[in-house]
Amino acid sequence: MRIQIYACDQLLVLVAGGQYRLMRLGIVACEAFRKELEMVTGGDPDVVHKEYLDFGLHAYPETLRRAITEKVNSLEGRVDAVFIGYGICQSLKGISGELRVPALRLDCDDCIATLLTPPRYEAERRKCAGTFFVTPFFAERGMEGMMKGLRLDSPKFQRYDKMWFIRRLFDGYSRALFVDTGVGSRERYEALSKTFAEELGLRHEATEGTVSVLAEALSKAKQLARQKSG
Repeated sequence: MRIQIYACDQLLVLVAGGQYRLMRLGIVACEAFRKELEMVTGGDPDVVHKEYLDFGLHAYPETLRRAITEKVNSLEGRVDAVFIGYGICQSLKGISGELRVPALRLDCDDCIATLLTPPRYEAERRKCAGTFFVTPFFAERGMEGMMKGLRLDSPKFQRYDKMWFIRRLFDGYSRALFVDTGVGSRERYEALSKTFAEELGLRHEATEGTVSVLAEALSKAKQLARQKSG
């Protein structure tokens, strides 16, 4: 896969006394984006705060919205703007009205649409409606992470066949599609993805993803910070 490097331009803000200081950008994001955001923002002096929230919060929309609101508002006075590394995720539409810090959220439905681009995401779903998309995060998470996320590792499920619950959840799925976003070892993540597919009896395919949507959104967040600080 051809590796693309996205560099964020360093921005300066004019402050009292005619002095300039570095732009201060905060990031509050889903852990599903951690690897990609670390690649995009590596060495960027404008990013002064990064925090990744547990993926399991998606199962509790109100809790997710409250957690993001609290994390972003806690950065008031410490950053010029915040990049929210989440799509709409069923619960975040209109969240900017609850924030005390200028913020920009991804304009996508979810993490898969972000890492494939919305048009490609839709095309892959039309190609096979029963597709489970496997990014490096989900590949590394694997079956064990899936069970933990569903809380099947809790004591009350110890005497049950956990795979029965997983197979019921994936009833109707026929394909696992690995999405290579250019982070880490493709060979390793794709192998993990194949193992996950085999455990569920899904055919396995692979495609290339992108971090361009993340990079563009980060650039817009910096512009927002500059506008709000000026």
